[in-house]
Amino acid sequence: MACQGAPNGRGNATGAGADDVGSAVKAHFVLVPLMYQGHVIPAVDTALLLATHGALASVVATPSNAARIRPTVDLARRSGLPIRLVELPLDCAAEGLPEEADDVDKIPFGLAPNYFRALTLLAEPLERHLRAHPPYPTCIISDFCHPWTVQVAANLKVPRLSFFSMCTFCLLCQHNVERYNSYDAVADDNEPVVVPGLEKRIEVTRAQAPGFFRAPGFEKLADEIELVQGEADGAVVNSFLEMEPEYVAGYAAARKMKVWTIGPVSLYHQHAATLAKRGNTTTAIDADECLRWLEGKEPNTVLYVSFGSIVHADPKQVIELGLGLEGSGHPFVWVLKNPDQYGEDVHEFLQDLEERVTGRGMLVRGWSPQVLILNHAAVGGFVTHCGWNSTLEAIAAGLPVVTWPHFSDQFLNEKLAVEVLGIGVSVGIKEPLMWVSKKEIVVGREVVEAAVRSIMDGGEEGKERRRKALALSEKARTAVQKGGSSLGNLLDLIKHFEVDAGGCMAVQKDA
Repeated sequence: MACQGAPNGRGNATGAGADDVGSAVKAHFVLVPLMYQGHVIPAVDTALLLATHGALASVVATPSNAARIRPTVDLARRSGLPIRLVELPLDCAAEGLPEEADDVDKIPFGLAPNYFRALTLLAEPLERHLRAHPPYPTCIISDFCHPWTVQVAANLKVPRLSFFSMCTFCLLCQHNVERYNSYDAVADDNEPVVVPGLEKRIEVTRAQAPGFFRAPGFEKLADEIELVQGEADGAVVNSFLEMEPEYVAGYAAARKMKVWTIGPVSLYHQHAATLAKRGNTTTAIDADECLRWLEGKEPNTVLYVSFGSIVHADPKQVIELGLGLEGSGHPFVWVLKNPDQYGEDVHEFLQDLEERVTGRGMLVRGWSPQVLILNHAAVGGFVTHCGWNSTLEAIAAGLPVVTWPHFSDQFLNEKLAVEVLGIGVSVGIKEPLMWVSKKEIVVGREVVEAAVRSIMDGGEEGKERRRKALALSEKARTAVQKGGSSLGNLLDLIKHFEVDAGGCMAVQKDA
């Protein structure tokens, strides 16, 4: 075990002053998630996993996000887990943002780059907090979107790992496209190129996979993210080895670093009480209400429909989707995040639809207990925007998916589900629907209806998709159990950054 030099003021992770987390923590991980739900939720799950196995986990959050995750953290602390919530105020005014923009749902249109600049101002208060509140950190696990944490880790003289709430297939595809300058000879953003360096032929377009944050206003951030990814002391990924072994190995080799796949981290939650709190941002609907509605439905007959925490569909699309669900003839639970943002026409349509599908369709306005629903025996399929959390939660539940990507890594997640794993059916979206879209793209009701029936009505292809989904679910659950790859990686991660009685840490940069 190599002993890393201790900076001035460094405390011992097993010494006095360890707050109320006990004196036997093996390591102290500081998790700095991006303050979007799709990043915060898996980061908190990761913190809970680390704490369950003896490490102290401190989760950094700004006030609006701290309020959302505090119930989960408090519940874990009451059960004796060594986990902390580090709440730091965000100086929105310094970057020309209203104070309410701490909540990402309230960032004014066009000012997202300002928000990311405001996040960099957390560096000094975070470092100050970590120096003042022992035990001293042994590792920082920061979302890959936070290049500013490099300096925090350097000042504290501790290792820093990149946290990815996405699959290594996506990471490797993005890396190889940039590394080999695949788009240099392509004039049209929608002209496909073959991703180099993969055994399987995968085609992408610049519109679908431009690189992380390769959008107007984010040029500096995009370059910084690419630079610091290569300088990290390793990567922590919410995935599991058995699902994508060649891509895990490929990304580790390409970056010349150790990659810890520890997912699906959502499988930490084995009890309804914790699942009911997970990601809950509203009291719009009670988890029990959803489950009561599902009771009595035949196994594998209900379709779950949700586009995540960011996507806000066009009003025309809401109507076409609703009519497609109705026309499919299948029972469904449809989550609409912000239905009040739509006009009177959509409001009336949804009311009429609810009346027509009473008993067969349930509309959820706001938050829903997604993992609880996906794992209910009555649910047999998932219409998803292909955010990685949702995609992996569907895989863990053994469900085939209708894929409907909107932006960012969602197009590559779709390719993994449809082309690599064989568990999905696409509605045919080929270019982003949000932020950079220049034209109206509406998926018609007949396309929705056909896609739903293709994953719900059986047939040989449908049966094969469901068989593959169930097999992946079994592998996912095995991975997080004793002897499994993900649990093994988690324990190795803790051991890699733990300290001994003399304050020495076993850490080295893996080649």
